[in-house]
Amino acid sequence: MQLSSVGPEPCFFEDLEVGAAFDSPTRTMTEADVVNFAGLSADFNRLHVDAEYAAGTPYGQRIAHGLLVLALMSGLVTRMPLNQQLEPSLMGLLDIQCRFPKPTFIGDTLRVRVEVAAKNETSKPDRGVVAFRRQVLNQRGEVVVEGTWKLLVRRRPV
Repeated sequence: MQLSSVGPEPCFFEDLEVGAAFDSPTRTMTEADVVNFAGLSADFNRLHVDAEYAAGTPYGQRIAHGLLVLALMSGLVTRMPLNQQLEPSLMGLLDIQCRFPKPTFIGDTLRVRVEVAAKNETSKPDRGVVAFRRQVLNQRGEVVVEGTWKLLVRRRPV
């Protein structure tokens, strides 16, 4: 089953094909996002909130918090049809591995590409582990965050 052509039916472990890929809607990183995240997280690192300081760094301007970009990634994924189909069968997040190869700047428009990277059965017959490779890409197609999210997913009832 190729999920890109699937309707609103729930999706289970067996329905996910390794290699299937999906794209999220886009969202622009705003100054309000950075300021609000700094307040929420208490991360007031000058690289994020001090324009004068950031101008003197190799980036030449403020950059978004890495964890803010991860949160934005998570939110964009929830807006994807894939997530809406998977939601009834999701049992939990097991692991996140990620890296930040490029900065995200205020004004960058981001989207997420999700690919089913691997599937593994577990010792319990009602569930499996699915590894999703996620990439956040900016408007220039540059990868600003990439990583693997492992989720526990219900198997199709028999």
